[in-house]
Amino acid sequence: MKINSVFLFFVSLLFSCQSVKKPILLERGISKELAVFRKSQVSDVSYALSFDLPKEKESPISSSLILNLKINSLQEPLYLDFNESKENLKTIVVNGKNIPVLHEKEHVIIPKEQLLIGQNTIEIKFIAGNLSLNRNEDFLYTLLVPDRASTLFPCFDQPDIKASYTLSLTAPKDWTVLAGASVKKKTEQGNYTHYQFEESDKMSTYLFSFVAGNFKSATQTLDGFPMTMLYRENNPEKIKASTDTIFNLHHNAVKYLENYTQYAFPFKKMDFATIPVFQYGGMEHVGAIQYREGTLFLDNNATDSEKLKRGKLIAHETAHMWFGDLVTMKWFNDVWMKEVFANFMADKIMNPAFPHINHDLQFLTAHYSAAYSEDRTQGTHPIRQGLANLKDAGSLYGAIIYNKAPIMMRQLEATMGKDSFQKGIQKYISSYANDNADWNNLVEILDQETPKDIKKWSAVWVNQPGRAIFTDEISYDVDSKIKSFVIEQKAEDGSNNVWPQIFEIGLVYTETTKVIRVAVQGRFSEIKEVVGLQKPSAIIYNYNGFGYGVFPLENNEVKSIPVINNEVARAYSYINLYENTLTGTIAPKVAFDTCLKGISIEKNELIAKLLSSQLSSLYWNFLTEKQQQERQNQLEEIVYDRLQEDLPSNVKKTLFGLFEELAYSESGKEKLYQIWNKELLISGLKFNEDDYVDMASNLALFKHDKSAQILSKTRELIRNPDKQKRFDFLLPSLSKEEAVRDSFMESMKEEKNREKESWVQSALSNIHHPLRQQNSVKYLKSALDLIEEIQLTGDIFFPKGWLNNSIGKYTSPEALNIMTTFLKDNPEFSPILKRKLLQATDDLSRAQLIKKE
Repeated sequence: MKINSVFLFFVSLLFSCQSVKKPILLERGISKELAVFRKSQVSDVSYALSFDLPKEKESPISSSLILNLKINSLQEPLYLDFNESKENLKTIVVNGKNIPVLHEKEHVIIPKEQLLIGQNTIEIKFIAGNLSLNRNEDFLYTLLVPDRASTLFPCFDQPDIKASYTLSLTAPKDWTVLAGASVKKKTEQGNYTHYQFEESDKMSTYLFSFVAGNFKSATQTLDGFPMTMLYRENNPEKIKASTDTIFNLHHNAVKYLENYTQYAFPFKKMDFATIPVFQYGGMEHVGAIQYREGTLFLDNNATDSEKLKRGKLIAHETAHMWFGDLVTMKWFNDVWMKEVFANFMADKIMNPAFPHINHDLQFLTAHYSAAYSEDRTQGTHPIRQGLANLKDAGSLYGAIIYNKAPIMMRQLEATMGKDSFQKGIQKYISSYANDNADWNNLVEILDQETPKDIKKWSAVWVNQPGRAIFTDEISYDVDSKIKSFVIEQKAEDGSNNVWPQIFEIGLVYTETTKVIRVAVQGRFSEIKEVVGLQKPSAIIYNYNGFGYGVFPLENNEVKSIPVINNEVARAYSYINLYENTLTGTIAPKVAFDTCLKGISIEKNELIAKLLSSQLSSLYWNFLTEKQQQERQNQLEEIVYDRLQEDLPSNVKKTLFGLFEELAYSESGKEKLYQIWNKELLISGLKFNEDDYVDMASNLALFKHDKSAQILSKTRELIRNPDKQKRFDFLLPSLSKEEAVRDSFMESMKEEKNREKESWVQSALSNIHHPLRQQNSVKYLKSALDLIEEIQLTGDIFFPKGWLNNSIGKYTSPEALNIMTTFLKDNPEFSPILKRKLLQATDDLSRAQLIKKE
């Protein structure tokens, strides 16, 4: 048969068009398209970096890069990420040849004509970007997660292109330095010292780091494992009480993880630096972990909660050496994986170290309220989210990945069984060591270890947002015995999602509580094990604290919560009471009075801390002004009287925190002043410098007559220069002069004044304190107008922190109107930031519905 030649022409044209790949559309940030292409385009990447660090904070940092790599495709130019001004790029040499500087949309472009298939060398001289250098007067530190390496130097700023680093630093000779590799050579150069580091382990760009400045140093070797710590703390008591413990906690975490994963510590070294102004609790840089100093250095008066918090922070960052650093996510949509494993393993690691603590209770109080605080909102999202461009990766962080994900993981372990789960994790680590993996890779491995369908199980837990609202339908026969017991779950967001999960129900009788294990699968679950049992006096849902959702709670059961014997059941019942209040089932004053009864008798520190948080939120956010007036003195007196009791110091410290937050009556603030002034002593309760600073701050917020003298005297008593600087920064936010506060809020419009993000958040909390909101509401529009800039210039937690500590403090109709007007006037407002705004203002929205007499 003869084929028409015109037809053949069009067929050949069609196939030739299909074989030509569409060019990459360059955009700001790192698009998923660009990242996928570069992963196939380049390999065998190594960076040789040099930074000349001047003593003066404002002076530019001259830098150079020698990039060695193998290029596998010349289909596109080579795009290096450099989110800085083109003027910062001085010269570019490609394979020995000078080329013009091409810089567009945050990328250095190397034309493919200058490149070779195979090995290539690119040399760039540049001025380092300042955004992520965190420069202070006498120290600096890099913080490059999630996409900030490209704000410092040209690179492939995506997690699945791992590389080795050879670093050189020139720093003032009185400075100390720390980086991801050990110092190979040290050379004095007048007033400066040149450090040449060894080649590092392979890592993703966000894990590269260095610290330099006026730090003290301590080194310990435990069981042949050497570690060095840089620190600035100058309190002798804290240094003596904490140093050995800090090293031991790191060492014990390493040993536990080596045993659990059956994989030896994966890197050449594990040193760490403690930094007073650090934005996060910690950051898991390979070979050079960074911590917020105040969390690690504790004195002898530290509570068990503070010690456990320190231990879990260290265990969390150490766990990242395996989960995140050794095995890294392919793309930042799976950043939650490294965080959930770090939290999950931290819980396991610290259990043996604190045998006297109820760790199921600790897990419950650490994760559930925080997870619900975002998952109940209109701004919630799945644990695993989509991410089209790495510039938006910072928006993925929050309580869903840090708090809901560990709850999910514990449910998964319970569903599979601990042994099968651990075996799967060991296979995951060994299979993807020094490589990248995503959630689906892990699910495939876990599926092999259990007959359960883990892929189906994770479809709702990991890929869908929200939580279940449970109801029950119970019928009894003529003898008051249970005839049928059916639990129904509905998704809070109205979807058809159901969450398969395991939890316990407690049936309360006069002499005993019968505990039933429940495994719910679909929308309806019939509990056959209870049929024939006598009608209980109360039903305690989620008795073991494993379930996730809002559970039934009858008004007549509320009053019995404070006397529930089981600590986990009691704690979750308080959480469930609070969540039922926010869903409108329980009146706020009923919830408050129940928690107040609880705080009057509670002896467990963790539950007392939970109650303190809920009482504060209920009081400021959901009680009417009349209800506040009726209860303020009562709360103040109950808590102060409890402080006179013979209680453990841990519980007293927690109770005092609640007292100083709400003691704003004339009698209350006078007692607080006398305690601050050391005229009034509380037996068994000792205060440190930070405690006196907190008391002084609250007295200023409460408009004590001697506020100015209190603040002045407190400033004189601070011995740590870093803490002096923080206090000086906060002083305008504590001022009784409205003009001073106006000036401070005006200064927040300049990026340089927002550099110390944790300080800014504390200052905003002072400015927008509930007792000041009548005057501070005027700042809200400006705060909202700044949020997009703050996302661009701040670190990952700052936008949410900014919102939480400004409009997130309010429950008034006026504040709600400001928010709704802002959204109406900004129809193109970032969906990502809108989600954060809805999370931060959930209480504001709910208060309009439930804040009633």
